[in-house]
Amino acid sequence: MDSQEDSLKPTPAIRAAAFSVHIFTAFGAAIALLAMLEAVREHWAAMFQWLGAALIIDAIDGPIARRLNVKNVQPNWSGEVLDLVVDFVTYVFVPAYAIVASGLLLPVAAPLLGIAIIVTSALYFADLRMKADDNHFRGFPALWNAAAFYLFPLHWPPLLSTLLVAALVVLTFVPFHVLHPVRVVRLRWLTMPLIAMWALLGLYVLEMDFRVGAGVTVVLCAIALWIVFSDALIRLARSFA
Repeated sequence: MDSQEDSLKPTPAIRAAAFSVHIFTAFGAAIALLAMLEAVREHWAAMFQWLGAALIIDAIDGPIARRLNVKNVQPNWSGEVLDLVVDFVTYVFVPAYAIVASGLLLPVAAPLLGIAIIVTSALYFADLRMKADDNHFRGFPALWNAAAFYLFPLHWPPLLSTLLVAALVVLTFVPFHVLHPVRVVRLRWLTMPLIAMWALLGLYVLEMDFRVGAGVTVVLCAIALWIVFSDALIRLARSFA
């Protein structure tokens, strides 16, 4: 009986492989530090390049963890908690610093909005209702890395940028649905090519140090509007059908 149970236990190699996924995820936090160092130097494009690398880790560590059955092989380590820790520094903390320190907002409002971003995002991450049953996010999903990215090529007057950031803070707790680019099945045939286009244009924007034409900015904004408001538009269209 004992020998049969021992045969079902994961081997040291399997346990090591599973734990390596947690280490891979944790490297996202290390990359956040590198991004922060670039932000302190006001090397904004380089900062976003590091945040993009963290985004890649965040996109692929989950599928790897599920394939290696990490949750059962390493039950004493919570991948969900680790993921939230890393996401907070990459999606929220470093971008919040960039938003505050970049000079894109009104000086009097920038630190207050930075505090609001950190506090509301922390609460959002702790909200067990942050995702709907169909995998849409509930409210603005604290994607401050994306919000900060848009502020640089848009380069609006500080008042408009301040109002935009304030509106996103409020929308964090407004119960509307925001598209998860990967996990929402509906219209995935459209969403995935849009995300691929967004990624390519984003790389181009960083390569050009945000000095791009209006056409690129318009396309990026259109994709963002689809992500944020597509569910609301579909629901509105169905109500008139």
